[in-house]
Amino acid sequence: MKKLLVLSAFFVAIVIAQSCSDVKRNPNNAYMPDMAYSRAYETYADHKELSDSGIFYNASPVAGTVKRGDEAHYEILKDTTGGYNASAGLQNPLPALSAENMIEAERLYLVNCGICHGAKLDGKGPLVVRPDGSDGPYLAAPANLIEPSIQSGIYYKMSEGTMFYSITYGKGQMGSYASQVSPKQRWMIVHYIKSKQREKSAPATAAPAATDSAKAVK
Repeated sequence: MKKLLVLSAFFVAIVIAQSCSDVKRNPNNAYMPDMAYSRAYETYADHKELSDSGIFYNASPVAGTVKRGDEAHYEILKDTTGGYNASAGLQNPLPALSAENMIEAERLYLVNCGICHGAKLDGKGPLVVRPDGSDGPYLAAPANLIEPSIQSGIYYKMSEGTMFYSITYGKGQMGSYASQVSPKQRWMIVHYIKSKQREKSAPATAAPAATDSAKAVK
């Protein structure tokens, strides 16, 4: 009996020692093997196996795909002359901004655009004109977005879609801001610029005429 207990204890010890091994000799069954072991081809894998099998693969996105956060309707407008001209047909998908959202749009403009175009949209940002009035480090004059007489009001006539395109891809001396502001934020900035232009072009409210009693007091 004692010998049997010793043998049993020895057998149990062997089983425990085997179970503590980090070598998985018999892996458990996977409940969803397609999730556990992806069949997708890895981006940085060696493509030679595919090419040897006659499969063309260049690791590029499928034509027509749109990255997360972007919109399909303007993805087709690439950085070309044709794309710039076609951008005039784009409509701002955002509704009129609330007072709170307009404050955020102003902040986005000041952070990203005001450094060149100026806080007043007059093209006199700190990179162009220093506080003392002297020339700043950037000599190319940015667009004056607020003055209707500039080039016959070209920026007043510019569509919201073209403004969005210019922010996305850049225009002239201005580079792309696609990496700094999201598509939604770009449309918000366009809303802000257009609202300031409308304020500038709105006729001034005439002062009320003096009443007879006011004249008499005077």
